[in-house]
Amino acid sequence: MTESKTKQQKMNSTLKVQLRSADATAPTKGSTEAAGYDIYASQPTVIPARGQGLVGTDISFTVPIGTYGRIAPRSGLAVKNGIQTGAGVVDRDYTGEVKVVLFNHSEKDFEVKKGDRVAQLILERIVDDAEVVVVESLDESTRGAGGFGSTGK
Repeated sequence: MTESKTKQQKMNSTLKVQLRSADATAPTKGSTEAAGYDIYASQPTVIPARGQGLVGTDISFTVPIGTYGRIAPRSGLAVKNGIQTGAGVVDRDYTGEVKVVLFNHSEKDFEVKKGDRVAQLILERIVDDAEVVVVESLDESTRGAGGFGSTGK
């Protein structure tokens, strides 16, 4: 492989991050094999019990070509505190501040402190050349129209 091609591939896999204030923290990985990059709160916020709130991060980013960013929950927050994320798609052409929508499914308010890890950014590939074709019916499958829970006990 030529040096220029290797350089181009590296540029295509770059996650560019802009820190928009002194309170911002660049995303980090918790381990070398982690799927996601931890996203940090840039200011304190309270997510009310059985409510939702927006957490500022003071970061913007551009994901690699051919990907989008998915803002996903952190498993520890979900299990220990009933905290989930919402509105989790960040398109490559969005360059504003990334804020994290958090849902609190617990009975008590959830305090977010500046510097807390509140979500994770997962880079996912896009199938961008799928042709949309309107058809009269779909191919038969063993599942058919079975909905939620139809394949388990």
